[in-house]
Amino acid sequence: MSQIIFFMTEFLKKEDKFTFAEAGEGKTIVVLHGLMGALSNFDATFNYFSKKGYKVFIPELPLYSLPLLATNVKNLAKFLHEFIEYKNLKDVILLGNSLGGHIALYYIKHYPQDVGGLVLTGSSGLYENSMGNNYPRRGDKEFVRTKTKEVFFDDSIATEELVDQVYEVINDRNTLVRTLAIAKSAVRHNMAKDLPKMTQPTCLIWGKQDTVTPPEVAEDFQKLLPDAELFWIDNCGHAAMMETPEEFNTILENWLTKRNL
Repeated sequence: MSQIIFFMTEFLKKEDKFTFAEAGEGKTIVVLHGLMGALSNFDATFNYFSKKGYKVFIPELPLYSLPLLATNVKNLAKFLHEFIEYKNLKDVILLGNSLGGHIALYYIKHYPQDVGGLVLTGSSGLYENSMGNNYPRRGDKEFVRTKTKEVFFDDSIATEELVDQVYEVINDRNTLVRTLAIAKSAVRHNMAKDLPKMTQPTCLIWGKQDTVTPPEVAEDFQKLLPDAELFWIDNCGHAAMMETPEEFNTILENWLTKRNL
């Protein structure tokens, strides 16, 4: 199952085993999408920063193509390392939402020399609320629609197209078992003890109404990371870069400028 949406095809490349969007020139930002997130979730951020002196990559993570026993945070971070090595990237800024943030944290734990800065928005890695005890309910599209809407403060962002994408994942046995494997892996790989050792400058951009990784998660990240700044966006849920893209981009640009990144 591809996570690629058609309007990004002009930026898409396939090299070796990697599929990724790439645009711009300058300092490198590598964007990491979430478990249910498409590359297009970062469309506004990708377009903005690729025109602002940054080279932006969004690799498609192999969420549904790794062997089942290897479908976990560890191997997704390993895949990211292979991509960064393949593209010969140095001093990268990792930007992750939800599971993507968790992969970034695991990456820094093992390959800190590659990373010059970190941006987390609605990141897992400490704790998060899943779709609930009834998740997943195959064949129940109304349940999927309700849970998808809960990700956002403005539930109109949960378009029928987005609901269909999530429904497709849950209703396919191959993608479903891998989704569950990754979710369980995320719980196992709690990063709380590792965060105090991560000295990279970190920007936390959080929706005040995030119900998946609620505000106290952001506050804990700020306490545990040695050099983290926390920025709130009001009337915003779990995916700030989708729901409030202009405010998200402004916060991030100002932070990058202040930190000379």
